[in-house]
Amino acid sequence: MSGPTSGPVSGPRPLRRRVEHVDTDAAGVVHFTRYASLIETALLEDLEAMGVGTRLMSEHQLQPAVTELRMRYGAAARFPDRIEVRADVDHVGGASWRVSGTVRRLPDRPDDGAGPLLASGTLVLCLVNAADGSPAPLPAALRAALRAQLSEERADGRDG
Repeated sequence: MSGPTSGPVSGPRPLRRRVEHVDTDAAGVVHFTRYASLIETALLEDLEAMGVGTRLMSEHQLQPAVTELRMRYGAAARFPDRIEVRADVDHVGGASWRVSGTVRRLPDRPDDGAGPLLASGTLVLCLVNAADGSPAPLPAALRAALRAQLSEERADGRDG
């Protein structure tokens, strides 16, 4: 089993994408369940960029699982809005980690500042054994990468 394929990158990178028709309900509004999924996707992309993503988990025969989810909704995203999703690490334990996430509508022009907050929330994740679903400790490489990201976020003033 190998370690990370590359060193940690500097902080989480926002996920930017266009709302797809499949994300919406019949009225063209993003379904409430999609916001949590988008935050999870941003987190998984960050882990991949740090070299500790799903490939590392598979090598250890582990899968990520969400154990807690809390969301707040502020405004609706619609097809085909452009959005930005962030996932920031809040806490790292021996067997789980907590992420806070935000989903914002991107402004029409880059110089218009931050777009409106559409949703925010927290996800608590753990790893489970792929064979039987039993809880598993975080591999050392994943725990170290998450803690490094947590330290960078605190140094940048993004904690809390």
